[in-house]
Amino acid sequence: MSVWIAIGLTALGCYAAKLLGLSVPEGMLERPLVKRLVTLLPVALLAALTAQQTFSEGGALLLDAKAAGLAAAAVVLLLRAPFLVVIAAAVLVTAAVRALGWAP
Repeated sequence: MSVWIAIGLTALGCYAAKLLGLSVPEGMLERPLVKRLVTLLPVALLAALTAQQTFSEGGALLLDAKAAGLAAAAVVLLLRAPFLVVIAAAVLVTAAVRALGWAP
């Protein structure tokens, strides 16, 4: 039963967030600072999620094969490779590190 309560509360929370966003005055949304923040917020959230999923396990800092794959992806991205090449590099490096047993 507690799972259904959590689902219901999550649904209500999502609806309330959507309603709150729709009730913001239009003049406030036209401000340059607000436009800039709205543009950068998804990138910041995605970066935070990636960092948390890559470097954390059970609340502890962890450097393993995922970190090596992310580093490889960053290097290939700096070389301006296409997105699929970036993903392929991350996958291949992560698999190689795991196969060679260099990381836990």
